[in-house]
Amino acid sequence: MNYEELLAAKNEGKLNQSKFYLGEFYRTKVDNKYRSQVDLKEQLCCNIVFSEGLKHECEANKTLNNNHQLHFEPVMKDNEVKQLLIAEMGQYQSFAELLADDPAIVAQQGYLDSVLEGLVEITEYLHQQNIRHFCYSPTSVFARKGDNAPMLLSHGSFYYGMSDLKAFYGDDAQYVAPEVLNKGTVDDRCDVFSIGMFMQSLFSIADMPLEYKLAIKKATSESPEDRFQTPRDMLKAVQKRRGTFRSALTFVIALVIALIAVWAYFDAFPETSPVEFVKPAPRTPTDDLLDDGFDPAELGVTSSGDSLIVDETAERDYQAKAEEIFRKKYTAEAERILSKIYNKEYMSNAEKKFTAESQSTIDELMKKQAELGSDAGLTPERAQLIATEIIDRITDQKKKEMGNTNSKAIQK
Repeated sequence: MNYEELLAAKNEGKLNQSKFYLGEFYRTKVDNKYRSQVDLKEQLCCNIVFSEGLKHECEANKTLNNNHQLHFEPVMKDNEVKQLLIAEMGQYQSFAELLADDPAIVAQQGYLDSVLEGLVEITEYLHQQNIRHFCYSPTSVFARKGDNAPMLLSHGSFYYGMSDLKAFYGDDAQYVAPEVLNKGTVDDRCDVFSIGMFMQSLFSIADMPLEYKLAIKKATSESPEDRFQTPRDMLKAVQKRRGTFRSALTFVIALVIALIAVWAYFDAFPETSPVEFVKPAPRTPTDDLLDDGFDPAELGVTSSGDSLIVDETAERDYQAKAEEIFRKKYTAEAERILSKIYNKEYMSNAEKKFTAESQSTIDELMKKQAELGSDAGLTPERAQLIATEIIDRITDQKKKEMGNTNSKAIQK
């Protein structure tokens, strides 16, 4: 017998006790094995509408096939269902109990995203079966021990015929859409409201990201017309806004790097002192032999225009070749250097660390620019211009590649 079982033995054989609108959920020994079950409220068992709804749900529960659905077996007494015995193997507890035992779990990277994705998955499946859950509350949504994946037990649409739904849900009524409590027209948007309220409760002990604030505000609108049409739309809104925020952050960081590079470039120039110009002395006129009819051919001097053109062409060819060599070598070096910061692991670092590491990247790029420009015989100004073009092109390419990678991850 382990520690939890010893604790259960002292607590009337009940472990992980929690109460929700159907009754008491706990884990206890059944047939020499510990299993989870629900003791239904006595007043509910005496309600004809509830009993009929429970019978329909017991039949439907056998056919539901989803990884986030808890299956159960009814336990009869005096020809009435008194208990629900969880058929799924494993240990389960309500999210209220989970957060009380381990509140730090909400800070785990990606955990709340996985909870929302799990709830959207099973809710979509239930809607396809024309079933709606109605009430996603921390006491009625359960977590599977191990991966803490969200699990749903019983679904509210089977009990929509209850005369007083506010009394039926009790303290959990705040998580139910107003149109459900008021017996109005219900559709997929009532579950959007409840999921939004549930996610809001999880963020009560942690800072809520902006993408969740905007999505939850829309999902929990009093009027169904102001909400998302489906839970999937809510999930897509969160993912889309997160992608937009990340793109904006990447742009700002790239802009900061560019500004630092420009500042470093101009800061590297030596300070110039003002030069005082002196007016030249008058030039003594000299005799111009050409004015006297002198012919340069008499001294064997001929025009060298053709040679001058040839020299200028050779100089341009040499300059173009030098720039080509510089472009090829610097492109390879810039690709290697920028790959250090434009990758999935590095871009996930904090902004402070990103800025600190960026300076070393800029210094390395400028050092390579100076070395390769000098080897190619280029002027510093020309080398800087070509290097800037190469850096901008590679930076744009890296951002596009990272953007495509994020899109594929989301689709998965």
